[in-house]
Amino acid sequence: MTEYRRAYIPGGSWFFTVNLAERKNNRLLVEKIDLLRSAFEYTKQRYPFRMDAVIILPDHLHCIWTLPQVDADFSTRWKLLKGYFSRHIAKGEGISASRKSRRERGIWQRRFWEHLLRDQNDFNRHVDYIHWNPVKHVLAK
Repeated sequence: MTEYRRAYIPGGSWFFTVNLAERKNNRLLVEKIDLLRSAFEYTKQRYPFRMDAVIILPDHLHCIWTLPQVDADFSTRWKLLKGYFSRHIAKGEGISASRKSRRERGIWQRRFWEHLLRDQNDFNRHVDYIHWNPVKHVLAK
């Protein structure tokens, strides 16, 4: 199994990209935006974090989180969030044999992309990217 090297820095801020498994013509995140909000709240109640910026697009999202000074476990937070969302979606999506064998749903991509924000300039650039992303995808002017 591939071992990912992630930077776990207590109190750090990270930029994340999280995608649906089937992105083409998939609008699930905006169609189920209230459920996604509930998933964020559910996760924040159990494992607090500050949401500094977020953009929810039809098939993926970007956000910046800052974790408490004594905590660096963003992976558990994403696991809870994705799990909550998935459990509240009716079954029916296509599931590969690999996902079936692991008893997984076919809603989210297994992995997510994260970038530890190094300084205020890096933070600002990623906030700007979040603002620009819906324009890039021709969802806003």
